[in-house]
Amino acid sequence: MTGGTKRQKDMRKALRILVPRVPMADAEAILALALAGHLRHLPPYIAVWQATTSHIRHNHTDYDALLDEGYDRDAARFFVIDAMNLVLENWGCQKRLSADDNSLD
Repeated sequence: MTGGTKRQKDMRKALRILVPRVPMADAEAILALALAGHLRHLPPYIAVWQATTSHIRHNHTDYDALLDEGYDRDAARFFVIDAMNLVLENWGCQKRLSADDNSLD
């Protein structure tokens, strides 16, 4: 995880600051999401935060299962906030999500 463009380096730095204890496999997946074209317009820290929350939601919670059970997106997101915050805490992140938080997107 060294080298690359300035943006890639900035993304890695933002990820190390945001979630210092993230496992390598998760870090690589989050960086790939953060570098996706649809997040290109965002500053590195914000792109990494959005990629991190999306990765956690889909890979470390029951979010997709709740959607499959018929819950709408907002309800499913509400029900996985605690699980997401636990992962963030375990990864050393100081930020937390709340039900009325715009960073759920």
